[in-house]
Amino acid sequence: MAVLVTRPAPDNERTASALRARGFEVLLAPMLRFEPVALPPDAGRDAAGVIVTSSNALRAAAPQLRGSALLRLPLFAVGDRTAAAAREAGFTQVISAAADATALRDLIADSGAVDAKATLLYLAGADISRDLASELAERGFDVVTQTVYRMAPVAALPRDVCAAFAANRIEAVLHYSRRSAAAFVAAIQADGVEISALAVPHGCLSANVAEVLREAGATQVTIAAHPDENDMLEGLTRALRS
Repeated sequence: MAVLVTRPAPDNERTASALRARGFEVLLAPMLRFEPVALPPDAGRDAAGVIVTSSNALRAAAPQLRGSALLRLPLFAVGDRTAAAAREAGFTQVISAAADATALRDLIADSGAVDAKATLLYLAGADISRDLASELAERGFDVVTQTVYRMAPVAALPRDVCAAFAANRIEAVLHYSRRSAAAFVAAIQADGVEISALAVPHGCLSANVAEVLREAGATQVTIAAHPDENDMLEGLTRALRS
């Protein structure tokens, strides 16, 4: 019996390692595909700082920033993992909020690393769940949002995953975002494994994600106590081994 991870690569490999360490067999079916978007030549020309809320943004932008003056600007990262990715990309002044978007907004406004009313370049994905640019505009900053990647839905499950659902070899599915959960539902419907796929427990990172599975007909849906992978894996372990 296996746990199916729908998280996109490369983060799904980290999740798979954590599950294997807990004694689970793992199958991977990334339901969103990472696609970099080219930076225009003048991106950030007038910027006094850079904002990043996802390591995927750095994954997309890093190959395009070699030798760029942007690397010498202060970079504000939402968390320590994103901050580490920024340093690996070559940014020399990295400031981490070590928390969430609210903490990041307040850090930018209060740190003094950039002047009020400065122009900031926000390297972002095509789908943004929070309008950080508008929140900072209320504090006097001019934020230019530059899309550097998109996560495209994957239309079908891997063949081995379809076979595993048909043979009832999957004991649970993990979901990390609303968009990937919606892509999963569309794929199981297209692949004809909807009944068996929705019959197993589904672990979700948040209530927003869980809503997609419940609307599709899943009845065994659990939500992490906090939007944190460790909490989700702890809940999964308790549910499957109780």
